Parts: sequence; structure tokens; C-alpha cells
Amino acid sequence: QVQLVESGGGLVQAGGSLRLSCAASGRTFMSYAMGWFRQAPGKERDFVAAIKWSGGSTYYADSVKGRFTIFRDNAKNTLYLQMNSLKPEDTAIYFCAAESTGSGYMTVQGFRSWGQGTQVTVSS
Repeated sequence: QVQLVESGGGLVQAGGSLRLSCAASGRTFMSYAMGWFRQAPGKERDFVAAIKWSGGSTYYADSVKGRFTIFRDNAKNTLYLQMNSLKPEDTAIYFCAAESTGSGYMTVQGFRSWGQGTQVTVSS
């Protein structure tokens, strides 16, 4: 199994930017797809973005398309999420996910390994 540790969350004003990182260990990093999900208080965990092992294919939720960018550095075993033009509705705990199960990249069931999450708060 893969171990995942997120970092980079924090408090930012609307319109600002943050970059989240997810450090992976435990299995060859470049062999699996990865994703970012988020969960706001009282809501379900939602898909944000995903990337295939090669980095050549990326997928985004409509709500973040054009503002967020997912990318990976296989040499550093690290996944990133660059978040620009942040909005108060982006406030949530952001989770890193790895090892696709074959159930699709846009569902919680689509990944086997999860990090503990990092809080992102966007003030208006």
C-alpha cells in the first residue's frame, strides 16, 4: 500500500493562490494514478482532479477547471495541486488519493490509498 502525506494548506483571501503537495512512499510512485478530493463540513468527499501515472492525462471537476492544475514529479514522488483564483466555496479539507481501483478516477471508490488531508480556508 501507498502512504500519502499532504501539506501546503492554510488560510488565504479570495482571489489568492495555494499549492498543495502530497508526498508518497511505499510503492513505485510512477506506476499509479493519483487524485485530489475535498470535503467541506457536513458534505461528502468530492472529486477535484486526477492524473494518470505518466502525467499525460489529467481530469478536473467543472468547478475548478481553469483555476486548478494537477501535476506530479515522479522523481520526487510528489503530487501537486496548484490552486489559483480561490473562492470561499473552495474551503474544505483536501485529500490526496492514489492507486486506482478501476472504478473511475472521479469517485472515492476509484482510489485505494488516502492521506489524512490538509485544511484549505478561503476568506471572502
